[in-house]
Amino acid sequence: MTDRLTLAVVTAGLSEDSTTTRLGEAIAKAASGAVENAEQHVNIKVIQLRDLAHGLTDMMITHVASPAVQDAIDTVLNADGLVAASPTYKASYSGLFKQFFDVIDESALENLPTVIAATGGSPRHSLVLDTAMRPLLSYLKALVLPLGIYAASEDWGHNDLQRRIDRVGASLGTMLLAGSPSGASGSLDDDAARPGLRREVKDEFSNVPDFASLLASVGS
Repeated sequence: MTDRLTLAVVTAGLSEDSTTTRLGEAIAKAASGAVENAEQHVNIKVIQLRDLAHGLTDMMITHVASPAVQDAIDTVLNADGLVAASPTYKASYSGLFKQFFDVIDESALENLPTVIAATGGSPRHSLVLDTAMRPLLSYLKALVLPLGIYAASEDWGHNDLQRRIDRVGASLGTMLLAGSPSGASGSLDDDAARPGLRREVKDEFSNVPDFASLLASVGS
């Protein structure tokens, strides 16, 4: 890690100015503010999946990532923290949201501090955080924070939503600082800083078997 921490925001909002993207960016801004108060800096990188929809579909078919898709994947894999936000469709995350995380190796997000967030038209779908998004990110070994945010249409414009955003952002900021080389207090050396939060970015293609040899061995 470097002195400047990186916070990735993956948003599956479909419109140019979607509430999903606004929510993800607001959480990242709140987390950044908490880190800045500890005299560290955060670089926020927003990944709008709507711009990668065609590339993700092509990758699912060809198993080859376009430069834009690969850059998005690398951004997430090398980030110090993640905000994952999706609109609610049929009581779950959107297909586009799932498609992006489908192309990421199941252990690549291990110990990555992650906040899940969702938007929807009705507060009745708030369980999407725990019934759909949390299991998905936990399967990918991400360190999903207990606090998440669901914002229904009626929540926008109310102070309570901003209060919840600030609370979640502060929690994520604390996790970012805990995993940084200097630690939350700024007094820990690299070897002492919360080893449980250390992340080693893994290359899922580093040990690919020779399938021609494997196939040739069948029946021999």
